Amino acid sequence: MAFTHSLKSLLFRGFFYCALLALCSAMPALAAGQGLLWKVKAGEHAPVSYLFGTIHADDPRVTELDDSVNQALHSASVFMMEVLPSSDLAPYVMPAPGLAPHLKPAELEQVQALAEQHGLEQKLALRMKPWLLAMVFDLPQAQSPYTLDVQLYLQAQQAGKQVQALEGMQEHFSALESLSLQEQMQMLRTVLARSQAQKEADFELLVQAYLSGDLARVAALDEQLSGNGLNPALWQKLKLLLLDERNVSMAARIAKLARQQSLFVAVGAAHLPGQGGIIERLQQAGFKVELVRE
Repeated sequence: MAFTHSLKSLLFRGFFYCALLALCSAMPALAAGQGLLWKVKAGEHAPVSYLFGTIHADDPRVTELDDSVNQALHSASVFMMEVLPSSDLAPYVMPAPGLAPHLKPAELEQVQALAEQHGLEQKLALRMKPWLLAMVFDLPQAQSPYTLDVQLYLQAQQAGKQVQALEGMQEHFSALESLSLQEQMQMLRTVLARSQAQKEADFELLVQAYLSGDLARVAALDEQLSGNGLNPALWQKLKLLLLDERNVSMAARIAKLARQQSLFVAVGAAHLPGQGGIIERLQQAGFKVELVRE
């Protein structure tokens, strides 16, 4: 019971997201200009929707929203995010005996120390799947419950908006679930090899890139940081599964609903730019996509 309660608490704190900007990023070539908030419209008489690139973090510099974002959210009838919070624990938990048998003694000590740093019970950490631990431990510190995505989700609920997910839970985690244990352990070991100073420096770089609103910079930096230390073959696999293929399905769902309803879509910023990014895919589907300037 305590384990279940602790894991549900962890998931609510924002770790049901794939990573800060979507784990992997779009290619640096940009299909549109700079900016995080975009107006999307299928035609002159079609409803106006908005596409907002997020970062899955609780840094106050990120969560303090511009008036233009709040106004766009207020104007929409439907709020959409990548995946809705859920109490389903299956995507996160390893079968017994858990993670410990797969760790070297020094790695086990690292996992225990990082679990304490992130406010996790050691028993909980050693039952979590390696890909999730890699996501959690790659952050320089524990996140509060109020990451930017969660803040937007709660605002939408409080405003009485209809709330929908771009992906179901099973679909959202299917790519990560398809990774072998060996591949997941490679992800975890890559993170364990990173120093606290590296994590802090990289997090600051990502936040600054995000605040600049330069999607090309965000995408290039996210790709550089996410792929650093991974086997190239695994990195290419992750990019395909977690970014390229998801962009196809998410853009199609946005396009279908945006022809009929006014949406506010919050999605990791790295999904927006580049060849095959959501902005380009919506344009190819006949939508006019324009940057909303402050």
